[in-house]
Amino acid sequence: MADRNRLEQFLRSTVRGAGERYEQARGSTNEQLSDAREAYQAAKNASSLPSDDAGRVKIVCRRYAEQRAAKLDDEYRPACYEATHPDCEGCVEDVYDGRIETW
Repeated sequence: MADRNRLEQFLRSTVRGAGERYEQARGSTNEQLSDAREAYQAAKNASSLPSDDAGRVKIVCRRYAEQRAAKLDDEYRPACYEATHPDCEGCVEDVYDGRIETW
């Protein structure tokens, strides 16, 4: 009887652990899929921006309220981007969301 109880306890803990690992993997996969979808949408929105002959996108700078032609880096940020400036952060978010003002 004691052996049976230990076996049942072992099986329960093993199945419970497998279930927890499955949920963790599932949650991680969902997050990665969501991140990939966001990155795809950002790339799609950035590639649809009007550009000049040199391949620079034509945006209106939120920081200085002027028309700019700027190259985008690998993360679709304009060359004039400053990481700590709130207007620059907003500009990048607008590029990602496809709502940046262009000319």
